Amino acid sequence: MKDRSILHFLQRAHLTYAFVLAFNLFLAYVVYALCRLEFIWLNWEVFGAEFHKLSLGDLLKGSLAFDTSAILYTNALYALMMLLPLRLKETRCWKAVARWLFIIVNGIAATMNLADSVYFTYTGHRTTMSVTGEFAHESNLSSIILTECLNHWYIVLMGLLIILFLVKATLSPRPSSLTPRPSSLTQHPSSLSPLSFYLSQLLCLLLFVPLCIAGMRGGFTTAVRPITISNANQYVNHPTEAAIVLNTPFSLIRTIGKNVFADPRYLSQEEMDRLYSPLHLCPEDTLGTPSAKVAPSVKKRKNIVVLIVESLGREYIGGYDNGFCGKGYKGYTPFVDSLLSVSLTYDYTFANGRQSIDGMPSILSSIPRFIEPFFLTPASLNDISGMAGELGRCGYESAFFHGAQNGSMGFEAFARTTGYDAYYGRTEYNRDPRFGGDKDFDGTWAIWDEPFLQYYAQKMTDMKEPFLTTVFTASSHHPYAVPEKYSDAFPDDGINPMHRCIRYADTALRQFFQTASRQPWYKNTIFVLTADHTNIFTHKEYSTDLGLYCVPIIFFDPSGEMPRGRREGIAQQIDIMPTMLSYLGYNKPYVAFGNDLLSTPAEETWAVTNSNGIYQYAKGSYVIHFDGTATVAAYNYKEDWMLKRNLITDPSLQPTFRSMEQTLKALIQSYMQRMTQNNLTAK
Repeated sequence: MKDRSILHFLQRAHLTYAFVLAFNLFLAYVVYALCRLEFIWLNWEVFGAEFHKLSLGDLLKGSLAFDTSAILYTNALYALMMLLPLRLKETRCWKAVARWLFIIVNGIAATMNLADSVYFTYTGHRTTMSVTGEFAHESNLSSIILTECLNHWYIVLMGLLIILFLVKATLSPRPSSLTPRPSSLTQHPSSLSPLSFYLSQLLCLLLFVPLCIAGMRGGFTTAVRPITISNANQYVNHPTEAAIVLNTPFSLIRTIGKNVFADPRYLSQEEMDRLYSPLHLCPEDTLGTPSAKVAPSVKKRKNIVVLIVESLGREYIGGYDNGFCGKGYKGYTPFVDSLLSVSLTYDYTFANGRQSIDGMPSILSSIPRFIEPFFLTPASLNDISGMAGELGRCGYESAFFHGAQNGSMGFEAFARTTGYDAYYGRTEYNRDPRFGGDKDFDGTWAIWDEPFLQYYAQKMTDMKEPFLTTVFTASSHHPYAVPEKYSDAFPDDGINPMHRCIRYADTALRQFFQTASRQPWYKNTIFVLTADHTNIFTHKEYSTDLGLYCVPIIFFDPSGEMPRGRREGIAQQIDIMPTMLSYLGYNKPYVAFGNDLLSTPAEETWAVTNSNGIYQYAKGSYVIHFDGTATVAAYNYKEDWMLKRNLITDPSLQPTFRSMEQTLKALIQSYMQRMTQNNLTAK
């Protein structure tokens, strides 16, 4: 009787279709869960040894997030058929089509997941759209698939049982008992339905759409970008384990159009290695004594603190001005100017990308952005080198700090991937009774910089030396607000809304260094100050192909042991990791695409960026633009910062440009090879 009363209520409220949709989507979750259990079981030799170290809560949370996204993507059409405010869906034909659409789509999804449990053995990661390129020219796929089906007959059997389960368990709505049921597709049913039917169906549809979008993206909050396969790393301890929480339909969907890495084969292997190699060897290796024979260590056990200040372009820093902004330009960062005067920096300093998600790989792992953000590509699941991972081998404790919601921007996942021991976000800040919790939240993105940087300084005092920490600030960002107490101190100047945010960020940095200078670890620390990318510019000099990448790169050593002053040459984000490891005297080989600035002559320093398919490579006095096939432009940026005079046809400069192009080709080819071959560490 109770079941009948519930059914009667659903029919009277015209909620039968919504109930059936919810129930069938629940069946999809069950199917994905079964496939995941089979995936773990079949690959237990890969996961088993470290499985006990994984958090069950994290695994469940991650699996639910990725399964939700995949299920909503693949069942979007089915959901639409179930919720459209049309009486046509009362017909037997419509219901049958909708039911079989659900069964077929989710049967295919289950087949993909089950098949990938076998293919994972060969790839070490969930299948992405790159698989279409890998087998594009294979003519024996059918025989391979047939052989694997015979070898794994039990998986085929499980797939058939799952499909049978879907056939038997999938519900189809019953006709309403309140209104006559149309007898054929030719009979227009509108006149037979009460207004309440259409209103209820429309309401269900309007409620479902935002829930569906949120589920596909991975959350409602403005701090969450659409989740990608790299986000899986925040729920596991090793990149390979990301396959546990991922599912194959999601991996395929998220990498459509993202198959951006392919070996261009510009040069022979020998020529490429002669011109460029990202493998950094320690002195022992170069002298003929392999470092593999010695334990990882550093000669200087100094702490490393990396401050990534959101959107802190060079334009805002008066101490950096090269005359671009006119005589007497003071900028908006008096504290950074004072820091700059006692630090090491370079004449030209660049970011390697234009997005926040480009900054972390460049700064912390020496991986520039080529074509697509590294975070958003299948290569993000590769084994990755990084300062945290390398120094962790030498006994360094490490932590990453970001005042936004945990998981925001994929930073937590990347931090864990590159070897950080701990992650401190908005959640951890709120738990610390010494600070104001969510009262310090800016209302949009994150905890305000001022209190969060104070939290950062205090947490480092709790850590064991030597340590490596990184903080990614958030306040100098749209919507360009500052805390209420600073509204009069930093008014909007009407020129650029970023200026008041930068003034606030500079003040927060001043207070951070004041607190840090009183800590016992301060004198034994090297501070690296940079930005993720540039932001709104005011002066045209910062709108050029080079100007758009101008960020500070500052090395500050309170002890005075590290060199100081402004040096000739080029520095870029990807130089930070090799420069720091070299200065510390790290004794193991590692992969980093940048230079050790302290041992590289000024004329040999360079910078590379990629935007809209064009590689920009600056070295010496020149910058070339390379479209992947040929150099399309070349400039003397020191004399022509606005890049107005294309020198590509100047015969006297042809040897210089050819040499630059060959080196750039070697760099691109090495990058692509290492991405596609999972060779981003010194194995």
